[in-house]
Amino acid sequence: MDWGLAREIGSKALLAGAGALLLYWTITAVKLVLDARGINPLIKQFFTQIASGQIDGAYLLTTKNYRSHVNRQQFIRFLAGLQLNRYRNLKSGKPRMQDNQIILTVKLKSESNEELPLDFTFTKVDETWRVDRITRVATS
Repeated sequence: MDWGLAREIGSKALLAGAGALLLYWTITAVKLVLDARGINPLIKQFFTQIASGQIDGAYLLTTKNYRSHVNRQQFIRFLAGLQLNRYRNLKSGKPRMQDNQIILTVKLKSESNEELPLDFTFTKVDETWRVDRITRVATS
């Protein structure tokens, strides 16, 4: 076999593989973005209700599964432990998909640039996103 022909076939195969990988990544990214619609308004509603003292409203934005593991008093203690009144700004990261759930890291920032990262896990319940888990992310 001619060396030039083999190199040309190899280059085309490499380009085809790269194109297929790019296409797969694009489709996956678009699917994730489309699936995640409605999560940012839910986060905004969640924190707005907490800020306005409507803790029960924020608690009801969680799934039944969450409420079966975390009762209202535990939820209030968890929020109190976060000291949310110190934070003024919210920045959400890139959503990650795992087992039909979307995990989103939300970073709360204080005026002194302290950050509080929280992982929110969202599950769709009757075509509406709900909070299924909230965990504090350990910082190193």
